[in-house]
Amino acid sequence: MITGTNLKESALGFRLSQEQTDIRDMVRELAQKEFAPKAAEVDRNHRFPRENFELLAASDLCGLIFPEEYGGVGLDHVCYSIAVEELSKACATTGVIYSAHMSLTAAPVLMWGNEEQKQRFLAPMTKGEKLGAFALSEPGNGSDSAAAHCRAELKGDHFIVNGVKNWITNGVEADFYIVMAQTDPALKHKGLIALVIEKGAPGFTFGKLEDKLGIRGSSTCQIIFEDTPVPVGNMLGKIGDGFKVAMSTLDGGRIGIASQAVGIAQGAWDHAYKYSHERIAFGKPISNFQAIQFMLAEMQTEIDNARLLTYNACVAQDRGERFTKEAAMAKLYASEVAMRNTVKCVQIFGGYGYVTDYPVERYMRDAKITEIYEGTSEIQRLVIASNLLKRQ
Repeated sequence: MITGTNLKESALGFRLSQEQTDIRDMVRELAQKEFAPKAAEVDRNHRFPRENFELLAASDLCGLIFPEEYGGVGLDHVCYSIAVEELSKACATTGVIYSAHMSLTAAPVLMWGNEEQKQRFLAPMTKGEKLGAFALSEPGNGSDSAAAHCRAELKGDHFIVNGVKNWITNGVEADFYIVMAQTDPALKHKGLIALVIEKGAPGFTFGKLEDKLGIRGSSTCQIIFEDTPVPVGNMLGKIGDGFKVAMSTLDGGRIGIASQAVGIAQGAWDHAYKYSHERIAFGKPISNFQAIQFMLAEMQTEIDNARLLTYNACVAQDRGERFTKEAAMAKLYASEVAMRNTVKCVQIFGGYGYVTDYPVERYMRDAKITEIYEGTSEIQRLVIASNLLKRQ
């Protein structure tokens, strides 16, 4: 059973506290023992590893950052970042299933929900009894989050929802979906609302599962609403709050994806480091060659930098400060480090890096999406720049 307290001063200097170290060791052991051995099979078969999520729930990890009154543990976001990193080192699919559940679904219910909603939606998610998903993107709107065409018309005590949402992580597997919908197109972002829609609601169906480059087991699909009735009591906040719900949720989600990117990069590096000591060329291990040494040194330096940027965003969030810029910086840098460094790890493996007998090609494929979801690298640069210019 995990127990915990608030953020300790030691974390503020990015020296892990004993509590954070214990979380790291516990999640690392779980991930390496239970998730890493099946990661290739999950990827190859595009299989959603439900048993992995159930183990996370049984280990109290679904309640890691949430208050005890809702079944949580009450730890800080550095612990959460550590957990996502360790999961993603072993299996990036499991890392994103967990991150989408925590950052994108449970967290906004905690932030924006009323007490009844927290008991009805948050408590089952902190216990892992229900799995969450977040529905913002639509066909054609891409990075323009305010351009939602999914409509929600108020009729009595229900909204009637019609529309399509794209790229839904946890897709057909989730139980609760936070859906951004438009009440009045003339109001643009001021007309958006955030609704919790439950699987099984009338008119709620799924499109095809996407055949993805990486994180293949995470269940990504369209979700479709045709005259779907949703009680007014399922709205987070009030009419017009949807855009704020979405943007604040993405801030936290970017910490999750930065952590995933760090885990992917570190996992690939660990394999490349081990292989460099095993592979013999010209009569000695390739780790003896300066070209390989420099690659390993530069990659680990970048990974450590990305981790520190991510912890910095976590600390700002735990302090109750605005962390939009910090989260965007962490996500931008960590995702590009993951992509750049996994390519280098494939290079260290040479021809063996290009085949599925070795895991680094999977890490490279998994890394690419971290530059895209929760806002592309280009959007992160816009977010960082706009926040910097506000200070002038």
